[in-house]
Amino acid sequence: MRLGARSLFIAVLRDITEGKRAEEALRLFEERFRLVLEGLKDHAVFLLSLDGRVVTWNAGAERIQGYAADEIVGQNFSCFYPDDEVKRGAPEHELAAARDGSPYEGEGWRVRKDGSRFWAITTLTALRNESGKVRGFALVIRDITERQEAQEALRQAQEKYHGVLEQAVIGSFETTPGGRFIRVNPALARLCGYESPAEMKKRITDIGQQLYVEPERRAQFVHLMREHTALSEFESRVYRKDGSIIWINETARAVRDVRGALLHYEGMVEDVTKRKAVEIQLLHDAFHDKLTGLPNRALCLDRVGQSIARAQRSPDYLFAVLLLDLDRFKVVNDSLGPTVGDRMLVEIARRLEQCLRPSDTVSRLGGDEFALLLDGIKDVGDTIHVAERVQQELAAPFVLGGQEVFAGASIGIALSATGYEQAEDVLRDADIAMHRAKTLGKSGHEMFDTVMHARAVKRLEIETDLRRAIEREEFRVFYQPIVSLETGEITGFEALVRWQHPERGLVSPAEFIPVVEETRLILPLGRWVLRESCRQLKEWQTRFPEHPPLTVAVNLSGRQFEQPDLIAHIRQILEETQLSPGRLKLEITESVIMENADSASALLLQIREMGIELAIDDFGTGYSSLSYLHRFPINALKIDRSFVSRIGAQGENAEIVRTIIALADNLCLDVVAEGVETAEQLAHLRALHCRHGQGYFFSKPIEAAAVESLLVRRPTW
Repeated sequence: MRLGARSLFIAVLRDITEGKRAEEALRLFEERFRLVLEGLKDHAVFLLSLDGRVVTWNAGAERIQGYAADEIVGQNFSCFYPDDEVKRGAPEHELAAARDGSPYEGEGWRVRKDGSRFWAITTLTALRNESGKVRGFALVIRDITERQEAQEALRQAQEKYHGVLEQAVIGSFETTPGGRFIRVNPALARLCGYESPAEMKKRITDIGQQLYVEPERRAQFVHLMREHTALSEFESRVYRKDGSIIWINETARAVRDVRGALLHYEGMVEDVTKRKAVEIQLLHDAFHDKLTGLPNRALCLDRVGQSIARAQRSPDYLFAVLLLDLDRFKVVNDSLGPTVGDRMLVEIARRLEQCLRPSDTVSRLGGDEFALLLDGIKDVGDTIHVAERVQQELAAPFVLGGQEVFAGASIGIALSATGYEQAEDVLRDADIAMHRAKTLGKSGHEMFDTVMHARAVKRLEIETDLRRAIEREEFRVFYQPIVSLETGEITGFEALVRWQHPERGLVSPAEFIPVVEETRLILPLGRWVLRESCRQLKEWQTRFPEHPPLTVAVNLSGRQFEQPDLIAHIRQILEETQLSPGRLKLEITESVIMENADSASALLLQIREMGIELAIDDFGTGYSSLSYLHRFPINALKIDRSFVSRIGAQGENAEIVRTIIALADNLCLDVVAEGVETAEQLAHLRALHCRHGQGYFFSKPIEAAAVESLLVRRPTW
């Protein structure tokens, strides 16, 4: 500090101190004041005389103002102000204000020695003695240019930010912590159907309750924002001004001050109604059948799983699953076409829905298979009642494609009382019961029990063993003689497959044939039987040339009959075995032919053109129309054993057999009576002029070695 300030301080202290004591006190004051001023590096501090001239200053003044030590003393402090401020008397005004009252403080532009400007906070304080008389002034100038520039940049950024938000196509907002809008941009107002942000702010005073369809979920979102500092995202439904509902995606955060206190919430809002509609549709498609609109297998399993969970929580809770498979739907689909078949499935779905309560579920599992979940039933009687009602509803005719179509259904029932942990197990057991219902007779219903499960397990074991049996060549072909009832001689054989199980011995065909049919193992097995039968007959022809020409009859299953390469396989086998086509007979059941009469007729014609004879097996047990019979290129009818076995002494069933034989004669067809077991039956058949017979009376099915012995003996009956 300059010693020239001594006179000012003497004036200030003259009234309170005298002599050396006063001088010492003044010296100590000056020293302390100098130290304080020098410590203020970022402040320019000046002491001014009563008329505003600079008396002393600190180092901060030299740095900020740019004046040397001897350049400022005696200058009026107005030199620190821009010319426009000086012209309007700002320095004098501030000096007068400080003299008349409390310290003056203000912001404005100040000037350095080099003429450059800087923004500063100016504080001007009057220095008074004990009597209150002003003896001088203290001037403090602080350079806040950087802060001012930052504030200006912030202001411009805010203006730009708000400008962008005002023009944005995505909605934005600010709200108070209590849930009132502070700011709404036009895009958000438009999104919600309001003409302006002001209207929206005025109309919606409680955002959560007035805007959101589910205010409780919005409250959860607000709590999430309050607990986290990062952005939070939320999808919800909101009301538009007209009351319609849209989906929005909201990204928002809580804004806090430096102490962490919540100031407000801010965020962005996007209309995602179209995307949400697509998502909802995709989710619906993932869990619903496209054709009928019913829940599909996945959703059915989910709801059955929920029922299992309820049953586990409450022992008194009961539910049931009914698995329904349509009878003869394939006939409708093949004869009238898939379009009509689809219409039928839709109509069936609607009828099934009418049979259930709102709490129940009907699902389409695929194809012509449906599942009904009955929730909260009282007892098994409720289930039986629903099954009977379903069968009654489906018994009524369907008018499709201009004609009436009838459909029945086989139903399997699984009750929760069995005790389940997995939904798949419930459907499995209902499926087992449904197949049991089909076996016992179509359009019926069966309740699952443990015996069925044991039977299903055994069936699975058989299927596994069958697959190995084909690989290990465990099958054998047995041959049952076909006898001319006119001459009593053997004219041919029917080839019958047998399974020589390594542990169980010969397995009954009734036990394994249905399994190979269902699992399609019949295809490789059927080709093998046909090849082996043709090979064996060719061998017998070579070994017994003196014997009258023999034939071999081989059964064709429905699965084989559906194969597009059936003709090629038959032709290949005949070429490989060198058997004459006229020596081969193929037997087909009525049901196989009638399931698709038109295509069956064309296929049978191709077989006949190869020189192979055709026979309808088990005639009279199916549902073939006699008006169609003459259209098929058939050579023979085989009378089912059920008619032959009941021909009694009083002529019981004789008329049925007589009618079949007469029909065959009129159509120039051969007739073979199956199941001949007694001499009495043989006599009746001969009296009716039946041409051929086979059965245990002549011989049971025997292996090839035994056939050779039979051919050597050439027995007659």
